[in-house]
Amino acid sequence: MTENSRVQNGSCGQGCPTYEINSFDYRRWGSKPRKIDFSELYLKSFDRIYVVMTRNIKLKIEYDGTDFSGWQKQPKLRTVQGEIEDKLNRILQEKIILIGSGRTDVGVHALEQVANFKTESELSPDSVYKGLNSLLLEDILIKDIEEADLDFNSRYGAKSRVYRYKICLGKDIFLRRFAWEVSYCLDLSKIKKATKIILGRQDFTSFCVSKSVKPDNHCQVMRADWKKDGNRLEFEIEANRFLHTMVRSLVGTLSDVGRGYFSLKDFADILKAKDHRKAGLTAPAKGLYLAKVNY
Repeated sequence: MTENSRVQNGSCGQGCPTYEINSFDYRRWGSKPRKIDFSELYLKSFDRIYVVMTRNIKLKIEYDGTDFSGWQKQPKLRTVQGEIEDKLNRILQEKIILIGSGRTDVGVHALEQVANFKTESELSPDSVYKGLNSLLLEDILIKDIEEADLDFNSRYGAKSRVYRYKICLGKDIFLRRFAWEVSYCLDLSKIKKATKIILGRQDFTSFCVSKSVKPDNHCQVMRADWKKDGNRLEFEIEANRFLHTMVRSLVGTLSDVGRGYFSLKDFADILKAKDHRKAGLTAPAKGLYLAKVNY
């Protein structure tokens, strides 16, 4: 048992208080609760007590963000966090607080969002996995579930996140919900040259909506690149952190470089300006995906 474990009232019938017990390895998934005799420790107020183990469960989640008001739970709005928490409450019969690795905005998708929650339930991860996927609607899928260390936090433990943005050059009936349909030509060679400017540690204030600007808007971009397949463009970026609308603002402004609206020098000046009003177009949410979270 760890410091997150607790001991419930015993069977003495005397209304024994709850005791905290540390450093006791109690049980693993699927095992039944058992009584532990502490008589040798001279706990005179009762002869037997029950141990309840707190577990930390890690989820990998995929979702189509089209019909959600983002990840974060909000009153009277359909959100990914709200949907999953509601189903977990029903399955585990306790109040669950789900922690996500990041908050995706309205209409943004996820290929692999990571989340975790703590529970005292005895249900195995496999049972929770099957229960969630049977109750959730078709726009959310639990891809994987496992027990994690008690100190694991999906948000604060992340070392980097990877976002992917999809552009369709022209109309595509099957991608209209999942990509930005662009009707004009883009010079990919210019876009790639401009993209190199954002590598390394930079202040991305110019690519963050003003209301979300923080005291420190520096992000370390490990990689950022583009690839083309037929009429489809895909931008992928990995960084230690991302600002609000940062990826969409970058994609929109880079597309303006590709259209000839901005030169490479213009793009570099926008980055240095630390002023969102200098940036170009903000690409629509439907083309953005949280692709991976690295720990």
